[in-house]
Amino acid sequence: MSDASMTFTDNDITTYRQFIGGRWEDAAGKPLDVVNPATGAIVGRVQMATEDDAEKALQAADDAFATWRRTTAKYRADLLLDLVARIQNDTERLARLITAEQGKPLSESRADVGMCADLIRFAAEHTRRLEGDIVPADDPDEQIWIQKVPHGVVVGITAWNFPAALIGRKLGPALAAGNTIVLKPSEETPLTAMEIVELARQAGIPDGVVNIVNGHGKDVGNHLVTHDKTKLVSMTGSVRGGREINKAAAPHLKLVRLELGGKAPFIVMDDADMEPAVEAAIVSRFSNNGQVCTCNERMYVHAGIYDAFLKRFKERVEELKVGDPLAHEDVDMGPKINSGELDKVHDMVQHAIEQGAKLETGGERLTGGEYDKGFYYAPTVLTGVSNDMEIMQEEIFGPVVPIMKVDSFEQALDYANVSQYGLSAYVFTNNVKRLMTTVHDLDFGEIYVNRGGGESVQGFHKGYRNSGIGGEDGKYGLEAYVKNKTMYVHF
Repeated sequence: MSDASMTFTDNDITTYRQFIGGRWEDAAGKPLDVVNPATGAIVGRVQMATEDDAEKALQAADDAFATWRRTTAKYRADLLLDLVARIQNDTERLARLITAEQGKPLSESRADVGMCADLIRFAAEHTRRLEGDIVPADDPDEQIWIQKVPHGVVVGITAWNFPAALIGRKLGPALAAGNTIVLKPSEETPLTAMEIVELARQAGIPDGVVNIVNGHGKDVGNHLVTHDKTKLVSMTGSVRGGREINKAAAPHLKLVRLELGGKAPFIVMDDADMEPAVEAAIVSRFSNNGQVCTCNERMYVHAGIYDAFLKRFKERVEELKVGDPLAHEDVDMGPKINSGELDKVHDMVQHAIEQGAKLETGGERLTGGEYDKGFYYAPTVLTGVSNDMEIMQEEIFGPVVPIMKVDSFEQALDYANVSQYGLSAYVFTNNVKRLMTTVHDLDFGEIYVNRGGGESVQGFHKGYRNSGIGGEDGKYGLEAYVKNKTMYVHF
């Protein structure tokens, strides 16, 4: 392993290099400042890659694959478990870095790091469970072997809302299955990804197996996606970004796994336990400032409990504390990621009001004092909406929730299914018949019943429609990182 430094300091700002073939190297592109969305302060800088840098990363990954693919499952698992231990031991430092570059409360950043470690741990524990089959042959002197083999070079492109967990979601299964990987984190939150890759280097993962470059999608990202050395692209991000990647990959017949946006319905029936439903609705909407693809994005509450539910829900929303998470560890919400996202959310709220929605609380940028330094928005509740409004159909990705009154469970399901998205949904009911109905009639890949959001590493995180292609996590997600090879063995 090289001893080249991951970072250097210039005018008191830490600048990160790129990691290619086991070395931290200077990139050829212009450096990019990473800004704390809570304060506007520069928290670090990354060297931006060029297409030539991306080419070097792909070549290093391809060179390493020839050896890495032949390592034993136990060997790969041991290295990944070493990485898990290093991530866990470094939780507090990584969490503070996540909060500094992304803005979420420290408790959520710690959970982000924990999820990263859990995802890699699950992959490590299942390296020996990537099993093939022996299929009966028609010839008595023959066997049919179906082997599970790695694809080759994987490109992992991650979003900014979970800087650690999304790296673990790509890196863990790719390496467990015997692939090598080139990572490209979001330009908004690249620092945590660089630190995790350094921990992978310290864990002894061989040169070229893990590589990371920073760059823009239009040049570096496109080069990584379309290159003939890339065999699988796994991307988490926006629908727009997913479409661009799918379009770029299509002429090359690349395998693509896309985890994109969501517009999760949150259904509360008249037989639900109200207080748990209210708390779940709060957490599922306002965690990470609503910047979660599985967030509660629209609510359908039964008329029989609507007034009581709305009263209690508003009380809880107005109790939420918003502020700089590094200055006040007890805050419930930090800032939005940037000014563009802040403007988008505010414009959606204003448009809803123009269309006839009623503003129950919030609906404004927070200003004054420390709020003037960052991108803060008040937790917001809208009523008087109709299901065809933009606020009910387009992803908000912010601390805003519209609530509709419904007369029946069937009506709630009908409204919920009218969506271009199909990632997650929430249902609160104690009626078994209603619960079983959701299995057949609620058309979403991930449904939370009588609980808030948050998937488990052993589950399967999959969206329908514009929410993506393929799926991640658990044994089904791990299988995406291998391909079947059939051998007819005549003896």
